[in-house]
Amino acid sequence: MSRCTGCGCREYGGAPDCTRCLALLDGLVEEGWRGFLRRGFGTAEPSPEEEAAIAGMVAEEPDRHDWRVVDAALDRLACTGCGSRLGRGPRGCPPCDLADGFRYSAVETDRPGVPPGNEHAVRVGVSVLRAPHRQSPHAVLGWRVGLPVLLEGFLPTTAQAQAMRARINAGAAYEELEGIWEIAGG
Repeated sequence: MSRCTGCGCREYGGAPDCTRCLALLDGLVEEGWRGFLRRGFGTAEPSPEEEAAIAGMVAEEPDRHDWRVVDAALDRLACTGCGSRLGRGPRGCPPCDLADGFRYSAVETDRPGVPPGNEHAVRVGVSVLRAPHRQSPHAVLGWRVGLPVLLEGFLPTTAQAQAMRARINAGAAYEELEGIWEIAGG
């Protein structure tokens, strides 16, 4: 795993505070969106009006699209309640809460060579780190530690994940947890 040149954490693990790590996360989502546009519409750069219409269509039927496509579509839509990107506004905003819940009905296809369930874990980690204000600080810390190794194809056992959670709950900092999966055999 590479170290981020911006923050020194494992790449992706500095998000949400590191702008470079956050850009890498956004890139995972954007890559899926651009591929979807090329395959389905023959261009990765539709007009702003066309892109908004496509995003609206995807948001209305999230269960028919890959999670990266759904997340990217939500990024392109403004919440009618709070004005944020749809699904990324404050907790308690009804349209954002609804969109954030529906995002999990999207398709999750595991990448080749990873254990079943890895893609679900990746998508949860990406959504947590892209909207940290909607999560607990403990959840954000857990995904900062876990997402880089998930992207490498690792999937912790339930016992390994619970052990990390216990350390987080006991007050462990990122620097203390960063190598936990190597210690656990990941």
